[in-house]
Amino acid sequence: MSSTLHTPAQHASATKGAKERDTYLTADYGWKSWLFTVDHKRIAVLYLISIMVFFLIGGTFALLMRAELMTAKGDLFEAETYNKLFTMHGVVMIFFFLIPSIPAVLGNFLVPIMIGTKDLAFPKINLLSWYIYLVGGGATLYVAITGGLDTGWTFYAPYSSTYANTNVAAAAIAVFITGFSSILTGLNFIVTIHKMRAPGMTWFRMPLFLWAQYATSLIMILGTPVLAITVMLLALERTFHIGIFDPALGGDPVLFQHLFWFYSHPAVYIMILPGMGVISEIVACFSRKRMFGYHFIAFSSLAIAIFGFVVWGHHMFVSGQSAYAGFVFSFLTMLVAIPSAVKVFNWIATLYKGQVSLETPMLYALGFIGLFTIGGVTGLFLAVMGLDRHVHDTYFVVAHFHYVMVGGMVMAFMGGMHFWWSKMFGRKYPEAMGQFAAVVIFVGFNFTFFPQFILGYMGMPRRYHQYNDEFTALNVLSSAGATILGTGFLMTIVYFLWSLKWGQKAPQNQWDAKGLEWEKAQSPPPTFNFEDGERIVVTEDAYAYTYEESHTGSGHEVKK
Repeated sequence: MSSTLHTPAQHASATKGAKERDTYLTADYGWKSWLFTVDHKRIAVLYLISIMVFFLIGGTFALLMRAELMTAKGDLFEAETYNKLFTMHGVVMIFFFLIPSIPAVLGNFLVPIMIGTKDLAFPKINLLSWYIYLVGGGATLYVAITGGLDTGWTFYAPYSSTYANTNVAAAAIAVFITGFSSILTGLNFIVTIHKMRAPGMTWFRMPLFLWAQYATSLIMILGTPVLAITVMLLALERTFHIGIFDPALGGDPVLFQHLFWFYSHPAVYIMILPGMGVISEIVACFSRKRMFGYHFIAFSSLAIAIFGFVVWGHHMFVSGQSAYAGFVFSFLTMLVAIPSAVKVFNWIATLYKGQVSLETPMLYALGFIGLFTIGGVTGLFLAVMGLDRHVHDTYFVVAHFHYVMVGGMVMAFMGGMHFWWSKMFGRKYPEAMGQFAAVVIFVGFNFTFFPQFILGYMGMPRRYHQYNDEFTALNVLSSAGATILGTGFLMTIVYFLWSLKWGQKAPQNQWDAKGLEWEKAQSPPPTFNFEDGERIVVTEDAYAYTYEESHTGSGHEVKK
């Protein structure tokens, strides 16, 4: 098994004795060692910094929206400004936080270590993906600074292709560029998982986190080009007035929706599947049990990736598609809920009679299970054509989407960052603060978004900055919850940053967890992940926990 070597200076450092070896954090070869690094762990840290910047920007847009919605009269922003706020919130959070966060940060950091190799298959392409992400993000910020975007994150034609007076073409190009970052990351993960697993690391000894990353990568490779082509066609029609989507030019606006949702519904699983992999790792560790139904969870990840491509039409029940097509898409949408339910039932079965401990990562995992279940069940409501016609484009859809994305993916991302923080940086965060912030975020989230289910069922449309007076009380409650939610996230960022300097030094295996990243890699890992001369050979299945949790051996042999 081979692995791409790093720079000569890094290679020289890696050949020192184990006691003298620098970690990927402390090795210092000048500023170029970060900006031109091919170390997957450093690239993960660069992604983390970049993604958190966009998270703060997108979160600020959200808080401004909730401030506007405190009153029914729309007295804080003009309608056009409010349109730009919710559009930029959606574009930034979806394309620059939700989609890349777990694959680009936790995936980049953990995939090579979990399979027992030194780096990803294509280290330079991995660095290129980060630079592409920055270029796309910079173009999006340029759009925000020079007038914004008011089409909604869905870019619906023909408004976006012909009539909008904002920077639609620039935003489309930014999304087009950013798509290549996802494609390259997915390609890297697929090749690495296929070709670079340590001896003994069979497909069914892989951690479920890797199965989730693999399934996500398939969606990235197959779906992202469709979105890229769609937004480029949009930019071409807007620039050269080619009749593609605008009916006044001979185009078809429904064609845009078909193309857009063919990617954008699988994109939901790009966001949520990696989070499901994180939850599997956390649940097994803090239950001290083997994962119940390992094979079912693994194959359910692939099933979600496959079925996700055939359900896009449920976004178009009110767009003029035939009742027969609607029936087929409604049935398929019901069907895609099954593999997600398999995961939830198996997590709960793993918890049953386990030695459950409620450290911060586990609190986030439990929050994920509860909130994602609500999001999934309400998704079935939207799969029913009759009910969807009533709640389509209302706050019911907003609440459902955020229960899946924030209640699901963001809770999983927070759980994963707390679970692997000590492995990434070698420092512990204050556990009591972590537990308190997790509760604050859970409470704030439910106060923010549960009232929106009621608002939507009562008929309040989304994307409106004015509303009827009878909706005021629930909107005030939602805005108050957003303040609590934002406070919880801010607390987390503060104590994470505090821990980098003042946090207690972490042992190699803080949680007594199973897996190569815990049992064979230091905290933080050295440049090439494992000690000099080590060749990892895996001899046991994943999640080989016992109730007694005897520490008589890791089950991984080390050959010198």
